[in-house]
Amino acid sequence: MSTVAVVYFSGSGHTHLMAEAVAAGAKKVSETTVEVHRITGEQIVNGRWKDDAMMEKINQADAIIFGSPTYMGGVAAQLKAFIDAASSIWARQGWKNKIAGGFTHSSSPSGDKQGTLLYLVTNAAQHSMIWIGAGEMRQSDGTNRLGSYLGVMGQADIDFTGTKPVEVDPGDLKTSELYGQRIAELTQRFNK
Repeated sequence: MSTVAVVYFSGSGHTHLMAEAVAAGAKKVSETTVEVHRITGEQIVNGRWKDDAMMEKINQADAIIFGSPTYMGGVAAQLKAFIDAASSIWARQGWKNKIAGGFTHSSSPSGDKQGTLLYLVTNAAQHSMIWIGAGEMRQSDGTNRLGSYLGVMGQADIDFTGTKPVEVDPGDLKTSELYGQRIAELTQRFNK
């Protein structure tokens, strides 16, 4: 049995929908437990993220998939606070050889989402984790429609009036689901 943790922050709900799709894909793999951990602003006190119970669960996972909207070319401050809080884990290499992956969303077609994924992969490398790329070619059904191979990218126009429901492109959700499944399968293979 292996455990996949999806750790993410979502501001307007788009990244949340992608996190749910990643988790749904991982759940398709037998003998896989999936835990979804949403980072919230309430966990940040005096600029520092703290939730010992959540961190302990994440520490027990065999794979950690990080998710963040892309804000101003990088990860959201809330996820960055979580990553900073994991520096004590980094110091003892507590996540060494765990499987890692990442996903992001922004309203712009580019939105500098690659900068967010590069930050996440750099963080994983510092933790001595094993990063897994998207693993899907661009396809006519919308799979990997944004052509991202480092991790998964999503894009949807944001309704700044707050009057429309939050939606993510179906191709981005499908890519997210396939990514979660891929990571769960590779986690099991790696842990044999």
